[in-house]
Amino acid sequence: MFTTLISSQDLRALREDSGRHSVVIDCTFDLANPAAGREAYHANHLPGAFYLHLDNELSGPKTGSNGRHPLPDPDTLTARLRALGVGADSQVIAYDAQGGMFAARLWWLLRWLGHEAVAVLDGGKNAWVAAGLPLEAGTTPEPETPGTFTRKASLVATVDAALVLANLDEPRRLVVDARAPDRFRGENETLDPVGGHIPGAVNRFFKDNLRADGSFKPAAALREEFAQVLGATPPGAAIMQCGSGVTACHNVLALEVAGLRGAALYPGSWSEWCADPARPVASGA
Repeated sequence: MFTTLISSQDLRALREDSGRHSVVIDCTFDLANPAAGREAYHANHLPGAFYLHLDNELSGPKTGSNGRHPLPDPDTLTARLRALGVGADSQVIAYDAQGGMFAARLWWLLRWLGHEAVAVLDGGKNAWVAAGLPLEAGTTPEPETPGTFTRKASLVATVDAALVLANLDEPRRLVVDARAPDRFRGENETLDPVGGHIPGAVNRFFKDNLRADGSFKPAAALREEFAQVLGATPPGAAIMQCGSGVTACHNVLALEVAGLRGAALYPGSWSEWCADPARPVASGA
């Protein structure tokens, strides 16, 4: 069972193993052009892969106060995964073309629904191509088997804005922001109406989890780097957030790869936090 990352070679072997059912899902997306991911999928994708859209399927309806990518309805997502043929014992592999930026969201969501056998393709589509492995074009394939996936007890923790706000008065948890350093400082904000960060938060840009080729750094390197970020805070007392609860999942995944488990996700993240002018805002490093 693969529960964090899977290499291109291991994925190829898994897909060739008739005794192990697997489902591959393309999560490629572009925040600036929401149609681009599906278009790229139709142009070419890993053989047999399905596609799930960040805005329409991996997120729920926006209310104006719950962030840019609120969590989807769990029953709706469960039914969608079942429609793709996902079963209780299926190994699910998520990938994208952005270093796991969006695939990590699906990884986290499946764990949220209680499914342990889910992994992100390390290096994504680019690593698959670099390994000389084939792509195919066309529309969504038919599921290999009928889906039997059902929701189970969650394998991940979440916190809401109220808990984060209460933590400001009696800090017992450390908030870790996955956005780029300039946005964390309150500079060059183009996605949300207010720049800055949650008071007391520290910054760990999600792209710092990756090597130059877009694959994840080794576990030992991630463990050392996150130890510097967390300081004396144990992973189970850390809260991961970002702009809208998407790239924060990348940090949760990196922590899991490093063997530092238990961090919670603040799904609403900065886009929800800053929607309420009564919540305090910090700026600078």
